[in-house]
Amino acid sequence: MMLFGTIVNVLLIIIGAFIGQFLHNIPERMKETVMYGIGLAVAVIGIQMTFESTQILIVIISIVLGAVLGEWIDLDKKVNGLGRWMESKIPARDKGPGIAQGFVTATLIFVVGSMAIIGAIDSGLRNDHDVLVTKGIIDGFTSIILSSTLGIGVAFAAIPVFFYQGIITLFSTQISRFVPDELLDFFISEMTATGGLMILAIGLNLIGLTKVRVANLIPGIFVVGVAVTIVHFL
Repeated sequence: MMLFGTIVNVLLIIIGAFIGQFLHNIPERMKETVMYGIGLAVAVIGIQMTFESTQILIVIISIVLGAVLGEWIDLDKKVNGLGRWMESKIPARDKGPGIAQGFVTATLIFVVGSMAIIGAIDSGLRNDHDVLVTKGIIDGFTSIILSSTLGIGVAFAAIPVFFYQGIITLFSTQISRFVPDELLDFFISEMTATGGLMILAIGLNLIGLTKVRVANLIPGIFVVGVAVTIVHFL
């Protein structure tokens, strides 16, 4: 089954999020320290991802233009509105600190990165699900940690993961036909680096050092696609 890897990935995120709920009732002081630890770890992951770039100027341009587009359409407000709608459907005792924060944080961590794209393409072209299953295991453990502090909103990140990886898997044959391998590799490295900056911002937000509206940076991912295409063909 072509979507087997994506389905396993999604299920492990959901299972991890619900396991994390059993760890939710830890002392407030311990929860605060754990949150800082998670923030530091997420920030380091973001920094490591940023070093994937071979053209740092593309990353800068993508982040800047993405921020302009995100602020123009106010994507952060829309995401938080979606979070509030989700909260209205969930019993108060299960909400945690807020659906939107867990949803946005987990979505960016699970979606941005080379494993999501490479794994989805492997699933579609070669029916090889090893990369996505491995990613699912990593995401599952990450989901436990995030859910224990950020609440059940982490589980809803499974929805964009399913559609994002599923669409890439289903269209992987077309991607390989129309997108040269060099361009695809170029895009993956710059997209990973751009996403790394967003993940770094999430880490700094979790620590409390910044209040970056990370959702408003998401359009930068689409800017990367345009930028690397232009640079590649020039």
